[in-house]
Amino acid sequence: MSTARQTVARYAATFIGSPEQVGRVRAKMRTWLDGCPAADDAVLIASELAANAVLHSASRGEVFTVRCEVFPSYCWVEVEDAGGPWHCRQAGDRPHGLDIVTALAGPDGWGVETAAGCRVTWARVAFDG
Repeated sequence: MSTARQTVARYAATFIGSPEQVGRVRAKMRTWLDGCPAADDAVLIASELAANAVLHSASRGEVFTVRCEVFPSYCWVEVEDAGGPWHCRQAGDRPHGLDIVTALAGPDGWGVETAAGCRVTWARVAFDG
């Protein structure tokens, strides 16, 4: 049995690190994912991750990249930003955007990978049924 993933479709685009670009991310992803069973969840996740890149990374005023791949049973969304400090939420703090990502992708369905000068936040959204 092969464990290789077969990509059905792939999207990538780079955006300016400013708040109005988050709406552009949503619009581009919505158009690209038209007909995908997880389109609504993937668009919302991309929006949250893009907002975090603009508000909480060194990409503010610079650039960030959104990538998405559609596989036979799930959709993979990731946003690469210019990194910076990762601030963990304080206990009892209000809900944040990553709570939405957790609700849609599951607690083990998303993560963050860091390297010098960049951070990639990713989520895997399974298709229902």
